[in-house]
Amino acid sequence: MEIGAFSVSLSVKDLDASRRFYEALGFEPSGGDAGQGWLIMRSGTTVIGLFKGMFEGNLLTFSPGWDQYAKELPRFDDIRTIQKRLKEKGLRLTSEADEAGKGPASFTLEDPDGNRILFDQYV
Repeated sequence: MEIGAFSVSLSVKDLDASRRFYEALGFEPSGGDAGQGWLIMRSGTTVIGLFKGMFEGNLLTFSPGWDQYAKELPRFDDIRTIQKRLKEKGLRLTSEADEAGKGPASFTLEDPDGNRILFDQYV
């Protein structure tokens, strides 16, 4: 099962201050919309998302259908297939994608320590 590109989604208080901090660490903006309160920052293949006021806490994020450079993959496991497989393995989801849907969707779960994980398919 291929779960997609990995990134960390950070909930930030001050988007501009966070952008400057991560730029000092060598990250560069590679997407997003600061006017809407979010930026994607990249350093090589390492990706972080900065999000102001969109969610509480930080998330581990997997993006089925994308590579580490946000390029659509020619073939990938659809998020609904991944969701079904995880549920078959006995994992409890905290939100679910519509199994009858197509295209973009998301679902969430938590690991045994309460770390939140987001599966977010954009294609």
